Amino acid sequence: MYNQKVLPFYMTYPLPLYYQEEDTVTRDLEYLQQMYPAEAKKYQRMIAGILDKLDYEGSMIYDEYPDRWHMYRLSQEIMERLRKQNERENPGTEIPKEKQEWMSDMVQIVLFYEVYKRRHGNRNGILKF
Repeated sequence: MYNQKVLPFYMTYPLPLYYQEEDTVTRDLEYLQQMYPAEAKKYQRMIAGILDKLDYEGSMIYDEYPDRWHMYRLSQEIMERLRKQNERENPGTEIPKEKQEWMSDMVQIVLFYEVYKRRHGNRNGILKF
């Protein structure tokens, strides 16, 4: 009538192995992040500090599809903070336009990476979205 198949012991709980693999990927990404150039590390620290304030239940960074405009606006706020920081460190000097474009692109890339890391790197291994 009804034929039950017996599962091998290693197939009964396959999910912990999946979480372990995800944890390994996160560790790899964090290791590679340590090899960032000095300027990119400076951006990453600032972005991580800002995202710490946005890291709460219901935040826009945990939306299933984060809004492009909000992410762009957040990167522009970070750029403004970097300009102010540069003005404090080097009064009277302005960042050249070419470097501002490069910085803006770099900030967006690091911001998206940090958001990705926060969305996938929570404590219990389950994706947040």
